[in-house]
Amino acid sequence: PVKFDICEKWSKEPSNKRVRPLSRVSSLANLISPSKNGAVRRFGQTIQNMSLRGDSKSPGASLKPCSKAAGPTPPKRRNSTLWSETLDVHQKSTFSTKEIKRQEAIHELSRGEQDLIEDLQMARKAYHDPMLKLSIMTEEELTHIFGDLDSYIPLHEDLLDKLAKGTGPNGTVGHIGHIVVDWLPGLNAYRDYCSNQLAAKALLDQKKQDRRVQDFLQRCLESPFSRKLDLWSFLDIPRSRLVKYPLLLREILRHTPPDHPDVPCLEKAIAIIQGVLSDINVRKGESESQYYINKLEYLDDRQRDPLIDNCKTLLCHGELRNKSGSKLHVFLFSELLVLTRPVTRNERSCYQVYRQPLPIRDLALEDLQDGDVRMGGSFRGAFSQGEKAKNVFRVTSLDPTHGQSHTLQVNDVFHKQQWLNCLRSAINAQPQQQRAPLRDQHSEATTMTRAKRRSSVVSMSDMVGEGADENVFSQVGEPILGCKGTETLSGSGSSSKIKREWSRGTHRRRKETGL
Repeated sequence: PVKFDICEKWSKEPSNKRVRPLSRVSSLANLISPSKNGAVRRFGQTIQNMSLRGDSKSPGASLKPCSKAAGPTPPKRRNSTLWSETLDVHQKSTFSTKEIKRQEAIHELSRGEQDLIEDLQMARKAYHDPMLKLSIMTEEELTHIFGDLDSYIPLHEDLLDKLAKGTGPNGTVGHIGHIVVDWLPGLNAYRDYCSNQLAAKALLDQKKQDRRVQDFLQRCLESPFSRKLDLWSFLDIPRSRLVKYPLLLREILRHTPPDHPDVPCLEKAIAIIQGVLSDINVRKGESESQYYINKLEYLDDRQRDPLIDNCKTLLCHGELRNKSGSKLHVFLFSELLVLTRPVTRNERSCYQVYRQPLPIRDLALEDLQDGDVRMGGSFRGAFSQGEKAKNVFRVTSLDPTHGQSHTLQVNDVFHKQQWLNCLRSAINAQPQQQRAPLRDQHSEATTMTRAKRRSSVVSMSDMVGEGADENVFSQVGEPILGCKGTETLSGSGSSSKIKREWSRGTHRRRKETGL
């Protein structure tokens, strides 16, 4: 007897058609014809793996692994060939080891210029122009973010051209010193670009909140041309390239024989690039300082210290915690130490000045050892005895009109050391005649007594409740929590006023509750 099954059906097909035995079809993946397309091949492998595992997920859920498997094309790789690898064995034997290293350093300089030119062109072609054409950003916004990148391409092409002309028939550059000496001053063109970087980064971060911008940048990041670099990495490449020039020139000089004519020219070139970088840093520092000064928000005009207009350099800034555990953003300018709280006003981020800015000339710094103080505030400390703090230092104003002392905590010991170094440098940079006189034992005791009185006032306000409105500030910006109707601090009578208000509030609450 003959059995009629699906095999018989296939046997009736035309003889010229290729028939695949049923025993070889182990899954749906084997029904897909071979293809050079990697995405299709991976798609079939994913289905086969799922069938072998016996996954019982829903069809909708099974599509997710497929999309992950079909990942983006591998990123573009750059040529990293060494200069010596371009030589044959006979050519390589004609050069000394020192000369090979010298030519390798020159080749590294030349290759870096070529990479920089490609990156600047890519930033224009793949980011700027498409976003302008698709109206993802306005031309004004793009100009603010990208600056004048196109104008720097001819500058670096000029160096490449000079290096090419200085290359001999054997592939070596005999003299490079006079080339870089003549070319390096042109890097001063980057002063405006570097000065604008902080504002450009802030605008780019703001625009990333736009879904269209975020989607466009994500697609670019997943494309091969990006080399897994985001837009800001491309925009920051010129700055990172600038700081490499001294290193490259020193490396060339290190492998140059002492009697070579390039030695004095290279030494001069290193001095030139250091001067260029110093000037760019000064301009960048002034721009950064002014950027944050414009973002300061004063609750009272009396908080605005006249010295703020003299602050041309921002030495250090970052998030610290005070003794009560509150987060503060602290700015160390060349003339002032400003404690602030980050806030948002009309969708604009700014920094609300906390208390009165402290002049550096009146500042005393104390490095506190781990466990010397307890953090957490008086209310929590009454029950838990506080927490022994690590990475803490104290700044105190020696001016009795300020009478401020702040215990500040840093995240780790590395950043604490950075803060201490910056504060010491700022204090030592003040003219000796402008510094506050050193305190003797009597003035030290007086200051400690005043500090204890101030801390007792703050402790009472802390015990009222930590959830009170932090925007209620006194004349000098100190929060007076829970003291309804308290007048602004003025003179020596302020402490008694707060105590009277505290007593009235306590008596009123007892009367209302019947206690």
